[in-house]
Amino acid sequence: MSSEAISRRHALELGLLGAASAGVGLVGLGGNGWPPFGPGSTVRNPAPGQGAALTEPDVLRAVDGVLQVDLRAAPADVSLAGRTAHVLAFNGSVPGPTLLLAPGDRLRVRLVNDLDEPTNLHTHGLEVSPQGAGDNPFVRVDPGEAHAYDILLPADHPTGLFWYHPHHHGMVAGQVFAGLYGAIVVDRDASATAGERLLIISDTSLAADGSVAVVSPMDRMAGREGDLVLVNGQARPVLEGRTGATEHWRVLNACTSRYLRLSLDGHPMSLNGFDGRPLATPHDVTEIVLAPGNRADLTVTLPAGTTQLETLAYDRGSGRGMGMMGGRPPSSRGATTLAIVRATGTTSGAGAVPPAAPGPGRRPAGRDLRSASVARSRVLELATGMGMGMGDGGMRFTIDGRSFDPERIDQQVRAGDVEEWTIRNTSPMSHPFHLHVWPMQLVRTADGPVTVVDRRDVVDVPADGEVTVRIAFDRFSGRTVYHCHILDHEDLGMMGTIAVG
Repeated sequence: MSSEAISRRHALELGLLGAASAGVGLVGLGGNGWPPFGPGSTVRNPAPGQGAALTEPDVLRAVDGVLQVDLRAAPADVSLAGRTAHVLAFNGSVPGPTLLLAPGDRLRVRLVNDLDEPTNLHTHGLEVSPQGAGDNPFVRVDPGEAHAYDILLPADHPTGLFWYHPHHHGMVAGQVFAGLYGAIVVDRDASATAGERLLIISDTSLAADGSVAVVSPMDRMAGREGDLVLVNGQARPVLEGRTGATEHWRVLNACTSRYLRLSLDGHPMSLNGFDGRPLATPHDVTEIVLAPGNRADLTVTLPAGTTQLETLAYDRGSGRGMGMMGGRPPSSRGATTLAIVRATGTTSGAGAVPPAAPGPGRRPAGRDLRSASVARSRVLELATGMGMGMGDGGMRFTIDGRSFDPERIDQQVRAGDVEEWTIRNTSPMSHPFHLHVWPMQLVRTADGPVTVVDRRDVVDVPADGEVTVRIAFDRFSGRTVYHCHILDHEDLGMMGTIAVG
């Protein structure tokens, strides 16, 4: 894309058409052990080239109910798709280590900032306190400093896939794009890994010298998409298995802006849960769309021979808006192969994960808020437009006409209430809406009323569309944020504050 600032005419067309330490257990699933880290260290991910066997990040798990870990955010040299890349990494690896917890565990993280800019840490999707040393997005960890997080999971916390990444306003997209992200798995049986795979899908772009490419103002306004799409830090890795074997796949979209429209060459997959929360009734799908930040819990029966896990073309608004910004984004142009799945021989299915019944650590879908008494209804409007001093090229990214101000309370909610929110998108781009701490239950989408219990922490709101959700503001009080999870849009102001108490 051009690096020139967007013209006023294009801006009008876009925005105004719609106005590690003690207590840590380590499991090296990737077989590479725990890497050393520190200033000036060089660490290489295992099997970095295209077509290598899929590896998974190292796993840190709780001991006696506590996971205590140092996470160091620092520059590192790693191998991405067969070339040396100069990135940012947690503990020297991309992705960072997987944090394995059980409901009721305590997560104690000492975040060390060896970057040259401020950062912090967000435990995306966890239903935990946002106050003090908890999942607090207002914490600022300056270069050379450290911050101690102390996060207690409720005893009945949902089991599934969550993740962590930086959340210091204005720097989130750049830090995630450069490699700062990792998975959190909550499971009642923390030792159960047979038949399970973790697939962390991300993207980035590298300059000729291997550094993370600098993006243009237009890339930021559209939401950057990288040229290099990775699975667990690898390009097109190979997943080996037995024909007919049933596997449990946990899939995370850790891209800054790219939507994933996943398909296994059209073969059916059973969708068991979304965003770490189980569906009451799993159902078969041949493709599934994950907005940035979304996760899917899938059961896959491996087809014979070689198949491809792909992300198919997906239009997140290029027709009337993003196409004005130097061309269509990569994700809208065609299919991209994420991984090769190669199944040989046969299997009797012994030990496979049942596709329709709860497996280890699974739990019912939970309370149905459709029958709950609603204390208040709200409408939140996501919009883009022209404005002095906001964003690049004079573009503003707003919620209810206002850009983010950490000193302002945008929504005041009474603890214990159930509310109904309609999230309306008047812009020509899709915006995935993320609320911290409290999951949202889908009530109505563009397709009509939602007739099943479907709880998510990222809800996609299509261009010129709206979605209605219900939220139970129970368990926790405190102040946190909601925002667009196209991380450039969050950084450019499409975020608000909420106080519950």
